[in-house]
Amino acid sequence: MYKGNSFLAIVPARGGSKRLPNKNILDLAGKPMIAWTIEAAKASKYIDTVVVTSDSSKILKIANKLSVNTLERPKILASDTASTFDVIQHVVEYLKKRFDYIVLLQPTSPLRSEKHIDEAIEFLFKKNANAVISVCKTSHTPEWINILPKNGSLSNFLKRGSTNKRSQDYDDFYRLNGAIYICKVESLLKDKSLFLRENIFAYIMDRRSSVDVDESIDLDLCRCYLD
Repeated sequence: MYKGNSFLAIVPARGGSKRLPNKNILDLAGKPMIAWTIEAAKASKYIDTVVVTSDSSKILKIANKLSVNTLERPKILASDTASTFDVIQHVVEYLKKRFDYIVLLQPTSPLRSEKHIDEAIEFLFKKNANAVISVCKTSHTPEWINILPKNGSLSNFLKRGSTNKRSQDYDDFYRLNGAIYICKVESLLKDKSLFLRENIFAYIMDRRSSVDVDESIDLDLCRCYLD
């Protein structure tokens, strides 16, 4: 609870993963990766209820051991075509209690802590926003990023003049880091998306805390940071 408002944290965790099989339950510094997110949510000063939604019995078992609410996800919501909104709506409709805000915490961001969660909630009210989404600075300017043709030619890879610029000559660019999504329930149900059309702001996180585990190298990086 914060300023009279209630917060529901949802941790969405599918059992399958194409790039890194079973990534949500892989060991990270002595515990399943998903445990880092669950423990951060439980340690938050403001989150009232934590729900883990998954199609995996192994994930739900881990969540039960950590004493949070669990909801078995139907197969239709565990497919590649299921949207995040559909998953959230399933949780919201299942719970009898109504909450003022949803806090979506993806388990693939294990280095996001309760400090980040609480700061993001406080920032939400500071900005009088309907939604806040976490971001971090990009490592490189988008001016140096492009697709490659099949023959690997770099002839048209960079815009004219960009080869003479240093990285510090460019403005800072930011990307969504996937760690924290906070949204007013009323606005979420109206727009059917966490990324609202208006009154939405960025909560900036450092790159170290923003590691998003998608491949084995990302998990290795987390382990290095935690070592």
